[in-house]
Amino acid sequence: MKTNGIRKFPKITRERMYDVIRSPIITEKSTVMSEHGQVAFRVSPEATKPEIKQAIETLFDVKVTAVNTLVQKGKTKRFKGVSGKRSDQKKAIVTLAEGHSIDVTTGV
Repeated sequence: MKTNGIRKFPKITRERMYDVIRSPIITEKSTVMSEHGQVAFRVSPEATKPEIKQAIETLFDVKVTAVNTLVQKGKTKRFKGVSGKRSDQKKAIVTLAEGHSIDVTTGV
């Protein structure tokens, strides 16, 4: 769906927004990223960048300028001789507009 060179994406429901955003990622690296206006989240493997952007803007009431995603492939691990595999995870690094911030450490 295209209008005047601008793509319009269908609105997603609030319930879907909570399915898209699984949890924030709180690590040393993500703390350093937050100083540069970026926040990291674990997201649903089926989530698209426009869905992630819309969910973050609606749930946290901030302006998002960019969304970068990556899929972290699960490792093969062994425990007591039994081989297993961790599941794949999709992560989203969200860049916020100047003056906007999300405090994910609240309540930790």
